[in-house]
Amino acid sequence: MTAVEIPCLRLPQGADLPLPRVQTSGSAGMDLYAALEGPLTLKPGERALVPTGLAVAIPGGFEGQVRARSGLAVRHGLGLVNAPGTIDSDYRGEIRVPLINWGSEPVSLKRGDRIAQLVVAPVASP
Repeated sequence: MTAVEIPCLRLPQGADLPLPRVQTSGSAGMDLYAALEGPLTLKPGERALVPTGLAVAIPGGFEGQVRARSGLAVRHGLGLVNAPGTIDSDYRGEIRVPLINWGSEPVSLKRGDRIAQLVVAPVASP
């Protein structure tokens, strides 16, 4: 596995949240956390763009892939509207995760919940 340094900036709304990091030597993704000001409930079929309070600088030749967390998908039917989402190497804004409730019951999220994974992968230029 190739190590890639990803500069991260905690935005004011995410100052108290953990930075993404791999949890084990075999992990491909890093958790992204909800930087919500208050609770958010998604009804079945409802979508929301959830802030993470984090901006990153993906290096050239790489992309960030935002992917659903399998536990949220299996337990609650929570997924991403565009899976995987792409963070281009020239994007410097806040990472926001477009979640959708594919399930049959409302799903509630709170500040600090792990809502998605960030995977960094090489890309070829066309």
